[in-house]
Amino acid sequence: MKRINLLLFTLIIILQSCNNDDNCDQDCFTPPNTFLFEVVDKTSGENLFTIKTYNPEDIIITDSLNDNQSVAYTFISEDNLNLIQIWSIGWETEIVNLNINISEDHIFDLYVDVERKSENCCSFSQYNEIRVSNSELDTQTGIYKILVE
Repeated sequence: MKRINLLLFTLIIILQSCNNDDNCDQDCFTPPNTFLFEVVDKTSGENLFTIKTYNPEDIIITDSLNDNQSVAYTFISEDNLNLIQIWSIGWETEIVNLNINISEDHIFDLYVDVERKSENCCSFSQYNEIRVSNSELDTQTGIYKILVE
């Protein structure tokens, strides 16, 4: 009988905790957005990596708010896409001001103010402000076209 009472008591505690907002049946996680950039000639619209004006090995990305520390990125060359992908922003609450250079050329700046939040058992990134200089955002693809003169 003691076992049944203990089992019943444990079951009641578990069921009550499931109704508590702090405990969830299933947590959800939404990773932060990745930022994709295509560097194009402002006049012709041609990708400057595709036409070999720039070399992907010459990309330098630094954060001016963090002692010009290098920032992780990926260059996507598959299928001749030739995009710069920055995936390291938004995993935590932060403000970044990135300088993107290729060789000696300053290409554009990326400013992001993001908060990492957790609500209703889900964690996600809330972007308070995003600024990308010299760019046009393609809302269909989410790719910023960086216009270089």
